Amino acid sequence: MKGIIFILLEKVVIEAHGEGVWDALLEKSGASGTYTSLGSYPDEELLGLVAAASEATGRPQGEILTWFGRKAMPLLRERYPDFFTRHQQTIPFILTLNEIIHPEVRKLYPGAEAPDFGFRRSGPNELELEYRSKKKMCALAEGLIHGAADVFGEKAVIEQPRCMHRGDESCLMVCRFESAAS
Repeated sequence: MKGIIFILLEKVVIEAHGEGVWDALLEKSGASGTYTSLGSYPDEELLGLVAAASEATGRPQGEILTWFGRKAMPLLRERYPDFFTRHQQTIPFILTLNEIIHPEVRKLYPGAEAPDFGFRRSGPNELELEYRSKKKMCALAEGLIHGAADVFGEKAVIEQPRCMHRGDESCLMVCRFESAAS
């Protein structure tokens, strides 16, 4: 896992809960806490931090990952505004993941393992998103989708009829977007 993910996690935890909570998560998980954006760190370190947060809050690990993804997206927009400025809505932004965003991520962060997405438009405001990754962090992807909708002033409603955590080969997220004002 690239260090940028750990840096974002640290920022969202400190913003939401303070530095003491971040320090407690590091101690509980045994994570190093020293991250650089270009560094690579074991996936288990991130999962350890998520498990520590889950234990501390009583919330499921998937819920922690979804929360993190949603809170991280505005920080990603600040850090990489060019990915966002050419779009007015969430769906066109999401559709750039495989061809624009993930190739750029791999240039910026050599060795980054981005998930692979399949897309199918099933309506003007609906997108079926198939997620494949050996990391099985579909909950993080779901949070990032909610965060992207927030950035574009929309609300995402996501159903997940298939999930690798339930034994499926891939995850399927059926995403519907509407104006947040609705």
